[in-house]
Amino acid sequence: MKKDQNINIENQDNEPKEVVLEEQDNVSKKNTSDDIDEIKEITPEEKILNLEDRLTRTFAEMENQRRRFEKEREDAFSYGGFAFAKETLNLIDNLERSKQILENDETLKNSEALRKTLEHFDIINKDMVSILSKNGIIPVDSVGKKLDPNLHQAMMEIDDDQKESGTIVQEIQKGFMMKDRLLRPSLVGVSKKTENKEDKNEVNKENSDN
Repeated sequence: MKKDQNINIENQDNEPKEVVLEEQDNVSKKNTSDDIDEIKEITPEEKILNLEDRLTRTFAEMENQRRRFEKEREDAFSYGGFAFAKETLNLIDNLERSKQILENDETLKNSEALRKTLEHFDIINKDMVSILSKNGIIPVDSVGKKLDPNLHQAMMEIDDDQKESGTIVQEIQKGFMMKDRLLRPSLVGVSKKTENKEDKNEVNKENSDN
């Protein structure tokens, strides 16, 4: 009997505890759902502000796209013939090479035929440069200017005590600009000061003595 009574007492003690746990779970679930409802609730003013922010961002993106399109269109209009213009310069180069070959031909030197031929070459060259200039393609100034890495490419150094070092004294191949862009650089020779052989020998002697 005592054993049965003890079992009943234990059962009675356990039952209220389970009820309390269930009630706590229900309360916590209710509180959580209430919190979610509070989070989901957005005032009309906040909705309007969110819509205004989205509209502002959308219009800003549309404006950026419009500007990019305008820039691409302008570049295509201004520089669409960039590759074609660069290839056209080969005609001027070939014309200049042909002129130099004729000038150096011993059998043609001082002949009337050579003089007339060179005159025609000069006319063709001027016409081509004029056509290019009308389309925004102009030669780069070189001879007598200081070397500018953005416009010139130095191919050799030439001794010249009359010019400041780095001055362009020879143009090997003419460079051209297409509006504000470099179509190709000028290939040039630049001046350098002549080395003093006596000073150089003295320096070498001092180094050998040391």
